[in-house]
Amino acid sequence: LTVHEARPGHELQFASIVEKGVSAARAVFAFNSVNVEGWALYMEAEMKPYLPLDGQLASLQARLLRAMRAFLDPELQMGRIQPEAAVKFLMDEGVYSEAMARQEVERYTFRSPGQATSYYYGYTRWMQLRSQVEMALGAKFDRQRYHDYILSQGLLPPDVLSRAVLTEFVAAEKAR
Repeated sequence: LTVHEARPGHELQFASIVEKGVSAARAVFAFNSVNVEGWALYMEAEMKPYLPLDGQLASLQARLLRAMRAFLDPELQMGRIQPEAAVKFLMDEGVYSEAMARQEVERYTFRSPGQATSYYYGYTRWMQLRSQVEMALGAKFDRQRYHDYILSQGLLPPDVLSRAVLTEFVAAEKAR
């Protein structure tokens, strides 16, 4: 929870936007779950190896729930699974209580349809971009510089951020 909500998750991302003077337009109009929640999930994955074992287990349990959300949300929206079946799936496969399962299904169907998918989509895009840069740079990959650069960009659509990052790191390295 701390990694996701505080540092290096949301709090660091938003503080960086303010401290680096990212435009208000970029901060407001690019604010969406792909950018914001994707970063927080990515940071959870980045920090997992540094957590105590019980924290790592909790992190994996949270990742399982998010994967289930990413699957169930569109299935519910398209009518391919009914709410009661989704509750049962969460209880049987995720070992969640009935109250938790019902709250989750309500979240996808009434409160925030599409959000669960965007969380996970953002996370996968962050992981994909990191892998691309890390593979291209090999031993020259500098995790701190990479993350500082990303934070300095503020909130950008994934394709725009990818182009900026690949230009900054991969194209610049090839030019050397």
